[in-house]
Amino acid sequence: MVKIITKSGLLDYLPTIEAMEAKVAEIIKGKSAEEIWFLEHKPVYTAGTSAVESDLIESNFPVHKVGRGGKYTYHGPGQRIAYFMLELKNHYNPPDLKKFVCDLEQWVIDSLKD
Repeated sequence: MVKIITKSGLLDYLPTIEAMEAKVAEIIKGKSAEEIWFLEHKPVYTAGTSAVESDLIESNFPVHKVGRGGKYTYHGPGQRIAYFMLELKNHYNPPDLKKFVCDLEQWVIDSLKD
């Protein structure tokens, strides 16, 4: 069963990511249940692998390099973030990341219709 966790307050980016990575390691080892976290970060920019420093004209917030593709992404108050920590083989046979992302997209669309 997937555990849903809603975290309150504004969270620092790095400690949150570190906690998420530790949780994923436990899930992979079978030592923890799958989780989905809903939270908000304190103002921060994440810099993807295509980020060019000169593109960020002014940064009043911390910038953290991350391993995802793309350029800069802002996270901050009022922007609800969902972190999915799932073992896809428990939900798809065979595990299918593309199908998961498509299903997630449809779920968001359906949720926002209401």
